[in-house]
Amino acid sequence: MKYGNILAIDDNNAILTALKLCLGDTFQDIITLSQPDDILTIMAQEEIEAVILDMNFSLGINTGHDGIFWLQAIKKHHPNVPVILLTAYADVQLAVKGLKNGAADFVTKPWDNDELLRKIKDAIDKSRSLAPLSEVEADHVQRAIDSCHGNLSKAADMLGVSRQTLYNKMKTK
Repeated sequence: MKYGNILAIDDNNAILTALKLCLGDTFQDIITLSQPDDILTIMAQEEIEAVILDMNFSLGINTGHDGIFWLQAIKKHHPNVPVILLTAYADVQLAVKGLKNGAADFVTKPWDNDELLRKIKDAIDKSRSLAPLSEVEADHVQRAIDSCHGNLSKAADMLGVSRQTLYNKMKTK
């Protein structure tokens, strides 16, 4: 099974080439950027299944702040797209900070191709998993109530159920 598009961002062109070679047989397209400034623009224009994001883009600075900043921006605008952080500096604290900020996983350079591929596939497969029906239904009911500004009769009509059924649905959430 071939996956869709993946976005890879790293300031080292050799890393981007290696990622293209490593992932080319698994993904429809590997879109690469050498600077993070256009991440959100690309993600608005293309359907991206996962992002591989380098942690450092400022020359000589290896704090990972660049990566955390862009991770937060991606998760704010595309919360369901998994982000795999990539760094040459195996820093446990940085990895934990990245995971706490929503990263799906953390990979150090140089990476093992099979491990990298497995981590990306696992992150995508997990992001594709279906929510339980009760959770989806409860969310849908709440959105209907919100769109009717709390008018339950109107929300029940919109959902095509009786007011009593709507009350019962509200109790089960």
